[in-house]
Amino acid sequence: MSMRAVLEVIALDVEDAVAAQAGGADRLELVTDMAADGLTPPAGTVAAIRAAVDISLRVMVRLADGFAAGGPAGVDRLAGAVGELRAAGAGEFVFGFLDPDGAVDLAVMERIVAELDGCPWTFHRAIDQSADRDALRKQLDGLPGLDTYLTAGAASGVDDGLPTLLAEAARRGEPGYEQRIMVGGGLRLAHLPPLRAAGIDTFHIGGAARPTGWTGPVSADAVARWRTVLDGEPARQPVM
Repeated sequence: MSMRAVLEVIALDVEDAVAAQAGGADRLELVTDMAADGLTPPAGTVAAIRAAVDISLRVMVRLADGFAAGGPAGVDRLAGAVGELRAAGAGEFVFGFLDPDGAVDLAVMERIVAELDGCPWTFHRAIDQSADRDALRKQLDGLPGLDTYLTAGAASGVDDGLPTLLAEAARRGEPGYEQRIMVGGGLRLAHLPPLRAAGIDTFHIGGAARPTGWTGPVSADAVARWRTVLDGEPARQPVM
């Protein structure tokens, strides 16, 4: 198995996607409206990006700010969006929904997963807002296609969440902990050595790929810096 670390970069449009691939990204997370922390992009944007790059794409399934699905009508809209995205060429996804008490909304998750028909997907940083991370993982265990958790270990970011990330990495192989940990949310280059030493091999950047901020495009040079550092960091067997 290759020990190359996986680098996922947020892309808003074709320009971002092309720059991220040029810089050495392995995968893109496609979103729109970062003011709402990333919502589902238009199907036309997904199709254009799919035609422009040949790396993997994971598309956000989230139609409103927050982590609630929006009731039965909202769930129907989410399911419809999945169908449109798949028709546009999307084959991998990212989403996660919580109930008002901060537990995973399992009924919603099961409905969306059924629409994916086996496509791989990431449970996103809703885990960092959940009332009980361990319970959430165990409730989701066994859902088809779930292969990754995007997490900072804490709602406030990796600075505060690092101990949780290391502890969860140490539990790999336990029920609910078989999935890959992808670290993102305030991730800095200085965090990489302890994360890589713990066997974590997948990383997610957004603002770090944009030197001029979210109003500017992804910089291939900024992505390449992360790629270079990641390729120079030793790692144990990856966390799956």
